[in-house]
Amino acid sequence: MIYSTLKDTIEDFDTTSISEERKKVLQPLIDFIQSKVDAKATVNLNFICTHNSRRSHLSQAWAQATGFYFGIENLFCYSAGTEATALFPVAAETLSDAGFNVEPLSEGNNPVYSLKYAENAHPIIGFSKTITSEFNPQNEFAAIMTCSSADQGCPFIAGAEKRIPITYEDPKVSDGTPQQTEIYNERSVQIATEMKFIFSQINHIS
Repeated sequence: MIYSTLKDTIEDFDTTSISEERKKVLQPLIDFIQSKVDAKATVNLNFICTHNSRRSHLSQAWAQATGFYFGIENLFCYSAGTEATALFPVAAETLSDAGFNVEPLSEGNNPVYSLKYAENAHPIIGFSKTITSEFNPQNEFAAIMTCSSADQGCPFIAGAEKRIPITYEDPKVSDGTPQQTEIYNERSVQIATEMKFIFSQINHIS
């Protein structure tokens, strides 16, 4: 069972707020997921940003949780960067506030987090890593480019079956300001709402 607080959060997201223009941006990912579901194949999604610290982690977590909410089986979501830094603590706090069970598993310059979304589901393991990390799939995955710099700087992702740009503004611009919590929540809600829409479009009843 998905955590009740997280379930309520997901149900509050208003997918009608997504513009028709933005839905066209999301459609290639819908098509990729549907093709895998139709083939009864594993759905591997790797969300990629420059530093694998904020947007890619938010996207990974919300994709895994909303996919689970809609009953998508064999869904595995990952994240990576063109560089490895650290999962920014405010991003983890934002997920915790939304209903994820967030626990630090290690400390240091690149701490590891458990991001759990359901009572009996395997937690997402959140930490910063590069595109070539062995932790992530090496082939048969969709590379979803969540920031424009990674999209422009990585025209080729080795092993990716599909490369899909779905970019978001970086909440980092608010770091250290009074608006930090608000901006991170806004970005999280935007990403979550779009992931909800994507998985709501998948026909998985055979």
